[in-house]
Amino acid sequence: MHFNERIRSVLLVAALAAMSAHATAGARYDFGDDQYVTFGFSTRYTYTHAERPSAEGGGHVNNPNLDSARLYFGASLNKYVKATFSTEWDGAKERIRKLDMYAQFELAPEFNVWAGRFVGPSERANMAGPYYSVGGGYWPCVSSRYGCNGGTYVARDDGVAVWGNVAESRLGYSFGVFEGRNYGIGALNRYEAHQAGLKTSNDLMYSGRLQYDFWDLETGYFSTADHLGKADILAIGVAFRHQKNGVITLLGKGDYDSYSLDFQLEKNFKGSGAFGLEAAYYDYDTDGLVRSEQGKAYSAGVSYVFEREVGWGRFQPFVHWQRFNADTHVTTKQIDFGLNYVIAKQNAMVSATYSRNKVNQGGEDLNRFVVALQLQY
Repeated sequence: MHFNERIRSVLLVAALAAMSAHATAGARYDFGDDQYVTFGFSTRYTYTHAERPSAEGGGHVNNPNLDSARLYFGASLNKYVKATFSTEWDGAKERIRKLDMYAQFELAPEFNVWAGRFVGPSERANMAGPYYSVGGGYWPCVSSRYGCNGGTYVARDDGVAVWGNVAESRLGYSFGVFEGRNYGIGALNRYEAHQAGLKTSNDLMYSGRLQYDFWDLETGYFSTADHLGKADILAIGVAFRHQKNGVITLLGKGDYDSYSLDFQLEKNFKGSGAFGLEAAYYDYDTDGLVRSEQGKAYSAGVSYVFEREVGWGRFQPFVHWQRFNADTHVTTKQIDFGLNYVIAKQNAMVSATYSRNKVNQGGEDLNRFVVALQLQY
């Protein structure tokens, strides 16, 4: 089969997969040795009741919302060359947007190369994302600030990363070079800088992550923050991001740096359930230009998923705490108390979470009660 004919075959099968998704969710279609396409989708729907003193209607806000709706496409041309494409629903603009698009050259478990648009190496919370965090849908902006203020799309970037698992697969590494997109640090991005008449630079962003697994292995590029009793995990990870002239403001340009240390423990007690403990430390530096996003942050969480099923699934109570100390002496704290009903791991889950967010120095308390339905196919 000629190359062009092969590409047409891939596109044809992908289209068939999309049309038959309602009947064969999470489908894989093979058309040769190590040649296939995959299709899947996921969604999170929430109902939020919030209490904010400055809000209209006496401080009470009720908001049903489609938080996320994603389509996933994958393709494999042979054992070593693959590709991924995904989309996300943009509720603010009422349209579907590109989320990820990257080529995967998976040469060996010890050495892989990805190129395109995707999440760069970073802390565990960001590598797990909204669908694979404890509580489901947990997303940064208090302690883990990667993509903060810019949401899902700014957390992606165009670049190249190498990654793999060495030392008997216990040491995972990933290092990347990316364009750099401001990452929600409160400064101007390149387009805004040009509009303001400021000069920008073409300096790239460098990022990396190292993780060592003491118990069961976590291989692959992405992480999960909750194995739900399916593995015993004891892992420590470190990550960094650096971009020269990565902060652009009306006052000037400066370097952007961030460092993090994260810890994950999950222990299964056969016949009872699994206990989870997580913690992380963050250090953000904007070269003194955006002091509201410069400082230190902390997070910690505990959870317990029961082994016994009740009806369709298992219960998992959890508590999560976060704190960000900005160099402006403004402190943001948040604590979440929640209960998950796990039906099919992260593929089918119902969550109820009460959150309390406090900001000192003139900030107001925000209390929220959120019920979420998460489905993945």
